[in-house]
Amino acid sequence: MNAWAKDQDAESVILLADGNGEFTEGMGRLVDKANLGFGKRSWRYSMLVKNGEVVKMFDEPEKDGDPFEVSDAETMIKFLNPEWKDQDPIVVFSKTDCPFCAKAKALLAEKGLRFEEIVLDNDSQRGKVIRAVAGSQTVPQIFIGGKLIGGSDALEAYFAK
Repeated sequence: MNAWAKDQDAESVILLADGNGEFTEGMGRLVDKANLGFGKRSWRYSMLVKNGEVVKMFDEPEKDGDPFEVSDAETMIKFLNPEWKDQDPIVVFSKTDCPFCAKAKALLAEKGLRFEEIVLDNDSQRGKVIRAVAGSQTVPQIFIGGKLIGGSDALEAYFAK
């Protein structure tokens, strides 16, 4: 769970493991998923708990397989804030000591936007990858919502509109 939390940047969420299934069994959510190769595990649900009291639960529907329809983070976030809208995914192809890359990342951070950074320090790798995805050999190359924005100057222009 710690690796998952780190991968998801879940810094303000408390994740509690239930290694032996005791809590899950006590909640009446221990199910046998041997037919899927999982063995005994928790039925999927998400739970909002405040001061030890369950405020809201989103239980997956009882059906075959391993449904994942309502216990996701987005459902919980929309419950907490009905106005919430997820940001478009942002990817920055960069190089470690590139001042233009630092400028672009600082602008994204200033705007409060999350982004994935793909560092391409190997010159031959960078040329191939950037040319293949952006049609350019320079870094940074920024994509927002799957659309190529370009370098740091193009990112500034994008936000200026």
